[in-house]
Amino acid sequence: MIVDERMTAYINSLDPGNRGVLDEIEREAKEAYVPVIRREMQSFLKFLLGVGKPRRILEVGTAVGFSAILMCRYAPEDCTVTTIEKYEKRIPIARENFRRAGMEERITLLEGDAMEVLQGLEGPYDFIFMDAAKGQYIYYLPELLRLLAPGGILVSDNVLQDGDVIESRFAVERRNRTIHARMREYLYQVTHCPELRTSVLPLGDGVTVSVRVEATAGDGVDVRRGAPADEGQEEKGADGHEKTS
Repeated sequence: MIVDERMTAYINSLDPGNRGVLDEIEREAKEAYVPVIRREMQSFLKFLLGVGKPRRILEVGTAVGFSAILMCRYAPEDCTVTTIEKYEKRIPIARENFRRAGMEERITLLEGDAMEVLQGLEGPYDFIFMDAAKGQYIYYLPELLRLLAPGGILVSDNVLQDGDVIESRFAVERRNRTIHARMREYLYQVTHCPELRTSVLPLGDGVTVSVRVEATAGDGVDVRRGAPADEGQEEKGADGHEKTS
C-alpha cells in the first residue's frame, strides 16, 4: 500500500458501490483472481466523468470489461467507449459482460496488439483511460497524445508500483527492473510534456491525471517515440499480458 491501509479502508467504506451488474462483475472477477480497478479508483473515475462529461472515451486494456462498463454508466448517456484488448481468454468474457450490462451498442472492443490498434485509430477522444501493461506506457504515449482532444483528459492507472517506483533499480527484483525503469521514464515524460498538465496522485496504486493543453515554446521536453518492448519482460494486459482493469 502506498497510502495508509486503514485510511484507505475507511474511505472505501464510504463508497456506496455501483449496484447491479457492475457489482456482480466485480465479485466474479475477484473470485476468478482477475484484478479490477480499486474502489478508490472507481470513485475517482466517476468524479472525473461527472465533471468532464466526455462523449468519446478510449480505454487501453479491457480485461473483463468492468472499467469500460463503469465509464459508460457514469459518463453522459450519449457517450461511446472504445476499448482495446489482446488477451484472448478474457475477450469473450468482456463481450458477455457488455451484453449483460446492456451496453454492447455503446462499447466497441478492438482485439489485437495495443500499439498496432492505436496506430490505426482516428481521434479525437475526450477521455483516455490507460490500464494495460505498465512497461508499455512510455511507448503508447505519443499515440495517445495524437488521439487526445484539446482539453481532453488522460488517466494512467497503477503508476507507482506499490511504491517500488521510488526505489533504486538495485532494490527492485531483477525481473521487474525493465518495467521499473520504463515507468520512471513515463512519469518524467508525462509530467514534463509541453502538451500536458499532469498531476501524480497517490491514489490506489498511483495514478496520473493529465489534461491536453496548447504547448508553448521552451515549455517542457519532447515526448520520445518508443521502440518495441523487450520480449518476455512485461506483465500481461491489452497487448496480451496481465493487467488490472
